[in-house]
Amino acid sequence: MERTNISFKRIQQLAVPAILSGIAEPVLSSTDAAIVGNIPQFGTESLAAVGIVGSFLSMLIWILAQSRSAISAIVSQNLGAGKLRDLDSFPAQAIYFNIALSLIVLCSTYFFVEEIFTLLNAEGLILQYSIDYYNIRVWGFPLTLFTFAVFGLFRGLQNTFWPMIIATLGAALNIALDFILVYGVEEYIPALGIKGAAWASLISQGVMALLALIFLLKKTTVSLRLQFPLHPEIRRLVSMSFNLFVRSLALNIALLLAVREATGLGKEYIAAHAIAINIWLFSAFFIDGYGAAGNILGGKLLGAKDYSGLYVLTKRVNLYNLGVAVFLVLIGLLCYKQLGLLFNKDAQVLSIFYGMFFMVLISQPINALAFTLDAIFKGLGEMKYLRNVLIGATFLGFVPFLYFSRFMEWGLLGIWGAILIWIGYRAVALFIKFNRKYRPLSQN
Repeated sequence: MERTNISFKRIQQLAVPAILSGIAEPVLSSTDAAIVGNIPQFGTESLAAVGIVGSFLSMLIWILAQSRSAISAIVSQNLGAGKLRDLDSFPAQAIYFNIALSLIVLCSTYFFVEEIFTLLNAEGLILQYSIDYYNIRVWGFPLTLFTFAVFGLFRGLQNTFWPMIIATLGAALNIALDFILVYGVEEYIPALGIKGAAWASLISQGVMALLALIFLLKKTTVSLRLQFPLHPEIRRLVSMSFNLFVRSLALNIALLLAVREATGLGKEYIAAHAIAINIWLFSAFFIDGYGAAGNILGGKLLGAKDYSGLYVLTKRVNLYNLGVAVFLVLIGLLCYKQLGLLFNKDAQVLSIFYGMFFMVLISQPINALAFTLDAIFKGLGEMKYLRNVLIGATFLGFVPFLYFSRFMEWGLLGIWGAILIWIGYRAVALFIKFNRKYRPLSQN
């Protein structure tokens, strides 16, 4: 059996394209936030609405996109074990599984959108903008889930190049359309405001889905013809996906509680939080590039039972990602003022943001360890443990500190303190598990 290449060059070949493809979704929301947040007549309200809807959509996407990690893990493990041919009907079944889930969630949220955003403390103009924005963007949900399923297949096949091409083209198109549709083009295209931002994202997601379909059919031997009976790996996909769904529910409960608390502080606070969370999400997906390399190679190494290689890989990608985190911190320090101005010009919003942005920077090294180990554990198929860690981090770490900070009236600093504890809990738990289970195997 061919030995898995875990050299510096090979890791970069996987990580760099994964970074570019991974940041596509946060780029959609961040671009929307930056563009609509600078509309003079209603910048703060529109920015707050994009922040609320963006957090909710990220929750839905993160919950269901976890099947991408399960698909990638199954494909990469079979590749490492030399059993790739045995998968035959699995890819098509996995893709249709993703699409079905997305349609169920779309239908279950579309008719209750006002109630959902009211629960998140949106009211008045912010609530109306949130509804307008969501009712357009939500139709991109099945398109995104289809694209992510295809990305999972490519990752399992040790290829992050085509996902990079698809994602970067989609992100570039979204930026261009945001300017055109939000502000309009003289007498040719009317200014659509926040609805224009939503249409820009939806069109971009449609183009990405079309490109994903074309590359899947042209660059692989995968057929989209649905065949029965169900492949035996579908049961494992459903089990792994279910554990990741529960995990993501806990993850997004934390993020949505943070949004709810920030919204309750006032529109300037949720606007400042929206800026911070968009930067945080962008950096998280940036960090996830090396995590993706660990995920892809880790699954293959596990399939090949190369535990010493797995240990070396884990050390390397963690060190690389800590370097990325330090780079992000330096960029944040150098562009501290400019990053706020990129999203909004309101003096009160910027004052609140500048008073807490240092906490986003503090989170970066912790993010690096937590997200890298998280990605590696997904490649190893440790979905049950990941589920339990997120539940513990949310309900034993984040929630108690969040409400203690509310009692202490720490405002946005308290919310981000809870986020730091939440990430730190995950990093420590995953580090302990890896050293107890996989490090001894590498020494045998």
